[in-house]
Amino acid sequence: MTKPLILITNDDGLFAPGIKALLEVVKEIGTPIVVAPDSPQSGKGHAISIHDPLRLNKVDTFGEDVEAYECSGTPVDCVKLARNVILKGRVPDLCVSGINHGSNVAINILYSGTMSAAMEASLEGIDSIGFSLLDFTFEADFEAGKPFVKEIIEYTLKNGLGESKLLNVNIPKLPRNEIKGIKICRQANAGWKEDFVENTDPTGKPYFWMSGEFVNNDKGKDADVWALENGYISVVPCMHDLTAYRAIAGLSDLAKDVS
Repeated sequence: MTKPLILITNDDGLFAPGIKALLEVVKEIGTPIVVAPDSPQSGKGHAISIHDPLRLNKVDTFGEDVEAYECSGTPVDCVKLARNVILKGRVPDLCVSGINHGSNVAINILYSGTMSAAMEASLEGIDSIGFSLLDFTFEADFEAGKPFVKEIIEYTLKNGLGESKLLNVNIPKLPRNEIKGIKICRQANAGWKEDFVENTDPTGKPYFWMSGEFVNNDKGKDADVWALENGYISVVPCMHDLTAYRAIAGLSDLAKDVS
């Protein structure tokens, strides 16, 4: 039987340990093709390159048996080039993005290059998964989460993702024997309380460095933040339609026909 074709990308760059860990899992399941940024692209969201040319180079970073490319653009650019230039009409059975170094829970999905790359593939009808580990360090240990990554990928290939087409998976920073399991969750009502530290550069010009703290206003046990805080892997099915349907009726007085 033909192995499933699985597109791998990320936002931490081609040389991040997280993408190597994801590739190790994918090689056990299907035929991987890697297209990733040539430099870290965290926080790029769904940005695309429209004012700069995109460069794409084939590399042997993962050995001669893995087809891999580095891209000068954003994570979303990587997916677009993979679909339209490298694969030339072939449609992957699955797109996986990550494993990200750091959390992508709650509102972070809007900023995440990891999730935006997966979302781009899902917009094109490809079942897609973004994986993240709650460890921002370069030396993060991905071994504990790999069996669960494999399980989620195999489930998706077998069953599909239906209307969602996109999963946001976050893995707690815990030893394997302390991970309690997998919970299907909603996105928590949580976000960042931002602060900007002002300083001056050597020429005397001011600059600002963004900082802040993550604030969780959601205590629901069905939310992704709760699952992770309590030792579970969180899986949030996501969608692209941002319409606030419940608000439509409340805006009825604004609507009018001037034709």
